[in-house]
Amino acid sequence: MFVVATAGHVDHGKSTLVRALTGMEPDRWAEERRRGMTIDLGFAWTTLPSGATIAFVDVPGHERFVPNMLAGVGPVPAALIVVAADEGWMPQSAEHLAALDALGVAYGLLAVTRADLADPGPATARARAEIAATSLGTVEAVAVSGLTGAGLPELRTALDRLAAGLPAPAVDDPVRLWVDRSFTVRGSGTVVTGTLGAGRLRVGDELELAGTQETVRVRGLHSLGEARPDVAAVARVAVNLRGTSRDRIGRGDALLTSGRFHRTDLVDVRLTGDPAAELPAALTLHVGSAAVPVRVRPLGADTVRLRLARPLPLLVGDRALLRDPGRHHVAGGVRVLDVAPPPLARRGAAAARAQVLADLDGRPDLAGELRRRRLIRAGTLIRMGVPAHVAPVAGDWLADPAHWRRLGDQVTEEVTRYARDHPLEPGMPVDVLRQRLALPDRVLVEALIRPPLRVHAGRVGAAGVADLPEPVARSVQRVRDEYGDRPFRAPEADHLVDLGLGPREIGAAVRAGALLRLADNVVLLPDALDDAVRVLAGLPQPFTLSAARQALDTTRRVAVPLLELLDRRGATRRLPDDARIVVT
Repeated sequence: MFVVATAGHVDHGKSTLVRALTGMEPDRWAEERRRGMTIDLGFAWTTLPSGATIAFVDVPGHERFVPNMLAGVGPVPAALIVVAADEGWMPQSAEHLAALDALGVAYGLLAVTRADLADPGPATARARAEIAATSLGTVEAVAVSGLTGAGLPELRTALDRLAAGLPAPAVDDPVRLWVDRSFTVRGSGTVVTGTLGAGRLRVGDELELAGTQETVRVRGLHSLGEARPDVAAVARVAVNLRGTSRDRIGRGDALLTSGRFHRTDLVDVRLTGDPAAELPAALTLHVGSAAVPVRVRPLGADTVRLRLARPLPLLVGDRALLRDPGRHHVAGGVRVLDVAPPPLARRGAAAARAQVLADLDGRPDLAGELRRRRLIRAGTLIRMGVPAHVAPVAGDWLADPAHWRRLGDQVTEEVTRYARDHPLEPGMPVDVLRQRLALPDRVLVEALIRPPLRVHAGRVGAAGVADLPEPVARSVQRVRDEYGDRPFRAPEADHLVDLGLGPREIGAAVRAGALLRLADNVVLLPDALDDAVRVLAGLPQPFTLSAARQALDTTRRVAVPLLELLDRRGATRRLPDDARIVVT
């Protein structure tokens, strides 16, 4: 199937032409048929000579109903432009063409109707010249009469050629179905319709409502009046939803593949129409089937920032249209450059931002996004419409390679500086380092650590006693020199001070494994435990505290906490009579 939207001035025969081509009545409302004028969107379909199916979205031509027209044209890849031979090019012909150009529609066909009432030549020449100056370029033209049927076979053949030239649909992309109708069917519940431009829908799928972020389930699918188990793009589709009521979803909402779209109310865009200086401060943004008021902030010669009245599921590269509802004209088209732009808080920030945007063309660019954002989660990029096909640096975090290398160098600098400023601490706390590096996640800090640095007990530092601060290392060496041949003698508290070992210095040495703390102000060299076990194992078993003290050549002040530590570590076992044995 392929889907085409009509476009053209009121009363130029769009609905008559669709009716003649399909045998179906596109005007859905009795009021439309009574007045002979399309007010809202109509839908019809038929089979072409090649066997391909074409579905029409018939749009109103009157200027009062341009918002309805835009809701139908927005998601559709091709247009059938209709101009009457007896009236020629008219104001709404121009506005509809401007809308197609702003939305970047690149495939189309010209039908010159009422060829039985006037020579179609002048109208055809004028219309083709107008169309050629837009995104549609040179289009095929067919003169027809919906009343007599003249030219209809040629038009069907031309529509076949148009369909053959369309790009293949992206059926593996996530679904973003812009809703153009919402209603209730008795016994079935809420039904919405739209043009499926990409992806595939299946019965049972779970989707997300863009407006409320509710999860809904596809209860049933219809396309061209038939129930289907699945529908692939491009197609007109009706979706029966379970999990939401009719008043929770309407035109301008969207059904989304869960977790694949970024809802945003702030976007930076490039204008394809009038320059930013000429735009009013308040306009309406038309994208998909949505129409949302926006505030406009000029940035550069052709770039602006839009503040949306409500969030929309937009992607980098989306095409949209700005319209001035007060003056009833298209203000210009836009191409979305950034759906998560940075704040503009400082003087000169807007001009600086314009320079950044000058290098963007609206095409997803992974390397560029990483360079500008430095660090970003892969899922966030995907929801922005940017494929994330590089390996994460940690978790699901992606990094600009140059920035990641700079961070690695900064880690060494920050850890070295912290050690100099805090000589008695066993390393830099990981969270302090994270804050110094302005990193959003602790896992990034740990991924940046390289030997000789390591993370231990929540701190980053160099491994080993040799990395003790110089003053502490000298004091420990003095202890080793003085007590090396008396390993179970502990310096008294005042002598520890004389050696340069106060509470903070002792703590640093103990954490580094340079000293063994038995109790407050009772420290030994770190190999004392193994030596003690060897000495005690040579005593008759079991042995008393007094026997142990004499064998170790130490005092009760050291022997009591030393034996208690050996008990806790399972090297010795205390018996009911307070004697001990060495556990082998």
